[in-house]
Amino acid sequence: MFTILQSLSKTVHLSIVLAILLFLGLFFAGGDWAFDQFFWSWLFRYFHVLSGIMWIGLLWYVNFVQIPSMPKFTEEQKPAITKIIAPAVLFWFRWAALATIVTGLIVATLNGYVHQAMVLGIGSGGGKNTAIGIGMWLGLIMAFNVWFIIWPNQKKVLGIVECTPEEKPISLKKSIMASRINTLLSLPMLLSMVMAQNLY
Repeated sequence: MFTILQSLSKTVHLSIVLAILLFLGLFFAGGDWAFDQFFWSWLFRYFHVLSGIMWIGLLWYVNFVQIPSMPKFTEEQKPAITKIIAPAVLFWFRWAALATIVTGLIVATLNGYVHQAMVLGIGSGGGKNTAIGIGMWLGLIMAFNVWFIIWPNQKKVLGIVECTPEEKPISLKKSIMASRINTLLSLPMLLSMVMAQNLY
């Protein structure tokens, strides 16, 4: 078991196997479910939560750990972040953001509230559609920031694409501000999503 845990790939594969075994155990132990709309809604909600944890977890890692720690690194140490850690973080960060949005829209479509949520419950009495709609719009704004502000500017900062020396600090400032905006929006976004699922 210890050798499995020394490899991230093996650990993740084992986690997937355990999740499947748990699912099968619960199913055959009396989970009286059909593979219908409710099943697919649950499955995509599960994927939505998984990708959301990856996305927001990395957002908070960058804002609570990486950015505040950068001034403490010497110039010799900084390439470890800018050449190795940051590109890996940004890879998982941007794809988790996209997966969160896609799976969330699939869940909303399967459950028949995508339109009412996107118009913030106007015409349907508000309530749950308004709450989930606010969460969806905040998530879309945050994903836009990831793909169209943070990532393009970080590519310049990290030297993935060429830019002038004058552009780098400007790009860094833009990406940090967009990341901070996402951190600002993350708690209201999560609040509205959880409220929609549990208080209505």
